[in-house]
Amino acid sequence: MFDKLDFMDEKYHELSLKVSDPAVIADQENWRRHVKEMSDMEPIVHQYQEYKKTKDDLAATKEMLGEGGMDEEMRELVKEELAELEERLQTSSEALRILLIPKDPNDEKNVIIEIRAGTGGEEAALFAGDLLRMYLRYAERRNWKSEIMDLNETGIGGVKEVVVLIRGRGAYSRLKYESGVHRVQRVPETESGGRIHTSAATVAVLPEVDDVEVDLNPNDVRVDVYRSSGNGGQSVNTTDSAVRLTHEPTGIVVTCQDEKSQLKNKDKAFKVLRAKLYDLKLQEQNQEVSEIRKNQVGSGDRSERIRTYNFPQGRVSDHRIGLTIYKLDYFLDGEIDEIIDGLITSDQADKMRNF
Repeated sequence: MFDKLDFMDEKYHELSLKVSDPAVIADQENWRRHVKEMSDMEPIVHQYQEYKKTKDDLAATKEMLGEGGMDEEMRELVKEELAELEERLQTSSEALRILLIPKDPNDEKNVIIEIRAGTGGEEAALFAGDLLRMYLRYAERRNWKSEIMDLNETGIGGVKEVVVLIRGRGAYSRLKYESGVHRVQRVPETESGGRIHTSAATVAVLPEVDDVEVDLNPNDVRVDVYRSSGNGGQSVNTTDSAVRLTHEPTGIVVTCQDEKSQLKNKDKAFKVLRAKLYDLKLQEQNQEVSEIRKNQVGSGDRSERIRTYNFPQGRVSDHRIGLTIYKLDYFLDGEIDEIIDGLITSDQADKMRNF
């Protein structure tokens, strides 16, 4: 590990000289590439420099303690400093290991979230609407921008299916863990007998991708237009503004009817289609990841779950890491970081064991 860190330290120093060289600055494309490489290395290099300084301080303190000639009070102070430095060195070493874990290349990307009502009929659709509001509130709390790409509602405020784009730095790195089946236990608004029902909704999280990342031949896509359906504003049902894309080689179908403009709906639909094709490409590259993802998303059956929202007890339980919190109202209002942080920590620990 330390050979790699020494190499990165030297490379970072070389790059810092290059980005200040007028000849390199004149070639803007080359200069931006070097700056990007420096930016990626910077957290690791700075942490390594702190580690080396702490290690040097620790060696000097041990040497001081071994010299003798100091009174007992001073010796105790040096021992305290020694213990602090040893703890700091351990913390710094762990931080370095985490920073050296290979990063998901999609972590800094925007995300496209698909939410579908699963088992439970109208109650499942109402719960899917709750999840939609939860993610929109979470995006708002982090100052991310959100945009509804497609929405299929029920008559009483539920959501059969929704696709939302969330734009923000690191959005995928935090929301990717939300893929899977979410289960709810509560007395439905539609239930007069007061019985607790169990329903489910599925969530799929896809990274937004650029055109260059996906080989999409327009000739492979059938474009159909039709009149929008469901709740909407004026003219939503009177013009052929809704768009359906069918990618014939894969059979993937994407619809978008949220905008009044057919062109805008088409642009949004292609954005979702590219994300789905990119996700499919990743699955083909790594069959193991494909199996994990299929297990996460499942079919919406209440037995395939990653998280349970229990209203009578006011708790949220994430079954992957065995974490339960009793803050259901706050959680559904977008305060989901406690569980996301737990998932990230667990993921990092797994990767460190294999690093």
